[in-house]
Amino acid sequence: MMLLAYTVHARDMLTERGIPEDWVVRAVESPLRTEYHDDGTTHYLSNVPERGGRVLRVVVNAKVSPVVVVTVFFDRRMRRLS
Repeated sequence: MMLLAYTVHARDMLTERGIPEDWVVRAVESPLRTEYHDDGTTHYLSNVPERGGRVLRVVVNAKVSPVVVVTVFFDRRMRRLS
């Protein structure tokens, strides 16, 4: 299991949005899509079967160790990934 650290904001979002940490770990370890952004963040996208296949977006700062989860949310702009 990958070691992840969480910002206070990310922890708040997990609680507020009812997202368990294991979904975050699953998205980071086995993403269906990975996006690298100019701001230095990496976005991991994965379907969450427990939420009807909605797309979970996990934004991390992967340039530090351990990797820091910046935020996490269900991306309403994305449809189910395949």
